[in-house]
Amino acid sequence: MFLDKMHLFNGLKEEHLSGIGQKIVEREFSAGNVIFKGGDKPDGFYMIFKGRVKVTRPRDVGEDFLAWLTPGDYFGEEALFENRNRSATITALESCTLFFLSRDEFEKLLARYEVLKPNFRVAIKSRKLARSTRFKWLGKNEVIYFIARRHKLKLYQALVYPVLALAIPATLFGLGVVTAATTPYALAVVALVGILGWGIWNAIDWSNDYYIVTNQRVIWLEKVIGLYDSREEAPLGTILSVGVETDAIGRVLDYGNVIVRTFVSRLEFDYVDHPNQAADMIREYWERTKAITTRSQMDVMKDTIKQKLGLPLDKRPQVELAPVVPEDQDKIAKTPYWILALSALFKLRVEEGATVIYRKHWIVYLQRGWRSLLTTFGVIVVFFARIWYFASSPTASFMRPNANGALRPDTLLLTIPVLMLPIGFWLWYEYTDWKNDIFKVTSDEIVDLDRKPFGKEERRSAQIESILSTSYKRDGLIANIFNYGTVNISVGGNQLAFEDVIDPAGVQADINRRRSARISKKNEDAGKDDRERFATWLAAYHQNINEFTAPVKVVKEDAESTNQFTKFNPSGMDDMAAEENEQDMGGADSAGGGGE
Repeated sequence: MFLDKMHLFNGLKEEHLSGIGQKIVEREFSAGNVIFKGGDKPDGFYMIFKGRVKVTRPRDVGEDFLAWLTPGDYFGEEALFENRNRSATITALESCTLFFLSRDEFEKLLARYEVLKPNFRVAIKSRKLARSTRFKWLGKNEVIYFIARRHKLKLYQALVYPVLALAIPATLFGLGVVTAATTPYALAVVALVGILGWGIWNAIDWSNDYYIVTNQRVIWLEKVIGLYDSREEAPLGTILSVGVETDAIGRVLDYGNVIVRTFVSRLEFDYVDHPNQAADMIREYWERTKAITTRSQMDVMKDTIKQKLGLPLDKRPQVELAPVVPEDQDKIAKTPYWILALSALFKLRVEEGATVIYRKHWIVYLQRGWRSLLTTFGVIVVFFARIWYFASSPTASFMRPNANGALRPDTLLLTIPVLMLPIGFWLWYEYTDWKNDIFKVTSDEIVDLDRKPFGKEERRSAQIESILSTSYKRDGLIANIFNYGTVNISVGGNQLAFEDVIDPAGVQADINRRRSARISKKNEDAGKDDRERFATWLAAYHQNINEFTAPVKVVKEDAESTNQFTKFNPSGMDDMAAEENEQDMGGADSAGGGGE
């Protein structure tokens, strides 16, 4: 049944769902039809049975795109639940079949079944939070289904100490009143500003942590402004189970931990408001992902049969890779050559077709090679300072007489070029060692390559479809300022790490998008030979269906044909056939006797 698969109706029995189903009206909409507009009065609640719709928010000029909705999704509940006008416009992208529940029936439903209200509250709260946030790392067709912060109890706990600390400026202010001195007032103001900043910092820190479920993955996003941020995620297809853990206080205040277990990791959404409803939402979208995979395999089979029959194939959307950003040629033409050369030396991301190559951030090179850089810089400064000394001094000369009266060049200037040979080699070695640490993301694998100049080479790789989960971290003030960090990749029981790469969130997105494309391609190729063989049989049957369904005609043989047949049989063939007929008749008699 359609309703029992939706988290909104969890808690109802089958007979209750049947009663609700009798109140539902089926509505058809053609592609391009507007189902309702922003500002309209709500007429009812909609559920998508077939087709896709687009959700937009009108503005003074144009509109803002919010989301795509697909079969199993719903819309229109917010305005009904909060008794206000529509806030968004819903447009059918293709022919749609919608299940409609009128406003009166919707209100009767909530009045009769109180257990449904928390389900709708969690869904509405999640949608509002999703609209108020913008994540650049989301895919083009990726939709946030569930998003939540920690329960407000955690915010209140974080504000306890700043609130208690307000006693300090209050005491200083009182001291200023008693002593009539200005110093306590000044200290009170400074303390008050610091404590307010502390409280605001804790509130922002609480608001920056998110638990997210999209139509593709489960995500735990954690951030401390300027100091730390991380994103751990797992594809929906790798989920093994979803559970809820609560304590006595959590059951009273309706918060708890939602535990999402995958093949290799455990994502814990702690202190989630309405944890049971949140877990039900995650389970629903997890089950929907499995159903989409099954349907995708059926579509591939259907396309194979169509191809065998010579029928036109439907164009199916392909998984999009990370976009290739074209270089600004005008900007490049205006950039000085020395800047271009320097940027080429320290280019941290190189895209070559479907392959992306990452290097460790140049900060890592400075941390490793600062001695060689400082030595090189010092020697060069001494060299040019010596030249400047000879050029600016009227008495000093590059060529000076020795004890024998012969002219000889300045020893220091001759020594520096000789010293630059080993120093230059040292500098080259440090740079090459940094440059040879590369990380590759291709359409079918990820590679961690570490090669020492004149030394050994280590190569660690994994098939991209074998990735089970990814996470990244930017830890520390420097890493946040220069936007670099480490991307951790779980492959079976092993871990690969792309260390100190620039924009670790972008690297994680590159890996995940190519993983999705690879899995999609692999699913199409899986069992290709079996599909081809089976499709050939079905196509042959379809093309010769008239022959298979035509009535069987009995052909009577004439005497001549019979004589011709007997000419080619041994003389004992008739006797053998007669004996077999007698045995068959005897067996039939025995069977008949037994039956009687």
